[in-house]
Amino acid sequence: MSGNSFGAVFRVTTWGESHGRGVGVVVDGCPAGLALSEEDVQKELDRRRPGQSSISTQRKEEDRVEILSGLFEGRTTGTPISMLVWNKDAESSAYDALRNRPRPGHADWPYTARYGIRDHRGGGRSSGRETVGRVAAGAVAKKVLTENGIRVAGYVLELGGVRAKIPNNVDISSLRDEAEKNPVRCPDQKAAEEMVRALDQAREVGESLGGVAEVVALGVPPGLGDPVFDKLDADLAKALMGIGAVKAVEIGAGIVSAGMRGSEMNDPILPGPEGLEFATNNAGGILGGISTGAPILCKISVKPTPSISRPQKTVDLSTGEAVEIEIKGRHDPSIPPRIIPVAESMVALVLADHLLRLRAAKI
Repeated sequence: MSGNSFGAVFRVTTWGESHGRGVGVVVDGCPAGLALSEEDVQKELDRRRPGQSSISTQRKEEDRVEILSGLFEGRTTGTPISMLVWNKDAESSAYDALRNRPRPGHADWPYTARYGIRDHRGGGRSSGRETVGRVAAGAVAKKVLTENGIRVAGYVLELGGVRAKIPNNVDISSLRDEAEKNPVRCPDQKAAEEMVRALDQAREVGESLGGVAEVVALGVPPGLGDPVFDKLDADLAKALMGIGAVKAVEIGAGIVSAGMRGSEMNDPILPGPEGLEFATNNAGGILGGISTGAPILCKISVKPTPSISRPQKTVDLSTGEAVEIEIKGRHDPSIPPRIIPVAESMVALVLADHLLRLRAAKI
């Protein structure tokens, strides 16, 4: 199976399955001399960890990371950084009845069609559990970015039709702080309460809800990104679309730009104390595939959790007969709240990769 690695200079490879012995990642290309500890990585994994609230899966995993290589006396050595998290609370028996019955909305059938074999336990490689490796790698990338004055933060903008009201020109740090105060990771506390109620109502009838998340990067210098096939926004779109359950990616004004006039879409350029500034940011901090120095704005549309407790129609692959299934096990009633640290990590990985590429682009 290919497609398990991501990045050009700052390159990551994730491995492991949902109900295998463990999951992890290898980070190659991280510069030597970066201060890094297991605690740095653990802080990010704790934000992704399951079982933290009533609105997330009740699978109980400590997700304690072990850094196996690439560190010496608290600093990176420039060699591959290998990180491991053991799986300790997998309940595979809940999936026995689904071995030959692909679940609607899941990757079960496409995996079978492509490889002729799949690990049916918890979704195997296509499970959200795979994102442990992404978040661990993202923690390293965030350390690289922090050293260069770049911050990445995300939050839930919409869930189950309830949309948050985000004030203009609000500090990104306060947005993240506010979002972390509630289980749905929404910075609008009133909207967060409505989102929780909507989730409770959906769960009572065996349903799940989708939503929209936003990730913002501040302090990104101008000049990141290659102007043709490796555009910064193209790589961000690939990174974010590569997260399971993401069905659309927007940069800046996104789909709204299709209904705007040029005079509305274009961001006026102004002189600033540290160079050029922009009066607006419809471009989302990227023009011609290259960062402008303005905040980078990304939105992702996330589908409802496909694992629902209501009866669903499928086909038994061993007999070819139409059957009905009811999915057991422990699942998130909504993905956006737990996708935030994953989306932040994917944005951080792209920015770290392009930051290192920028340093080699000119003398």
